[in-house]
Amino acid sequence: MRKIIWMMTTSVDGYMEGPNREIGWHMVDDELFAHLVDWLSKTGGFLDGRVTYELMAKYWPTADEDPAATPKVAEFARLWREIPKVVYSRTLERADWNSTVVRDVVAAEVEALKAQPGGDLVLGGSNLASEFARLDLIDEYRLYIDPIVIGRGTQMLRPSDAHVLLRLVETRTFGNGVVMLRYERR
Repeated sequence: MRKIIWMMTTSVDGYMEGPNREIGWHMVDDELFAHLVDWLSKTGGFLDGRVTYELMAKYWPTADEDPAATPKVAEFARLWREIPKVVYSRTLERADWNSTVVRDVVAAEVEALKAQPGGDLVLGGSNLASEFARLDLIDEYRLYIDPIVIGRGTQMLRPSDAHVLLRLVETRTFGNGVVMLRYERR
């Protein structure tokens, strides 16, 4: 069965974006980007909320057409277009680039998606991840902690009653100081 893997870049103080949704402080260099492209190329789909989808859709559909794009940026642009996406939104009428819009997170539907053949599913966005956590649907937490304190912004997860014991299964430190922590459910 496929796993739901929540992937998030965060500051040391636990914010995924600044108070005005800024993410320019994310420290994605060539080494980290190569790691992400390698890992994401083996996944079976992206599960995104509307905000995350729209952020990605502003850049990735044509990023490989930019003459300044590195080979890894071009490779990820192609991956992003090709990998199936489920976009959870109550307002979007449609989404492009191999995407399906779903209105609500329904645990039985997510479990059926996990039971389909293919690679693991990557969950993105704090609001959607908070809902998946509330419904106990996240199998793995993959955090990329940037060496920065931003003071305020959007927390990784909304406060909830979720209590999930995790086991650290992998760590990796990148040359730019970003640390990946990968946890699985106990």
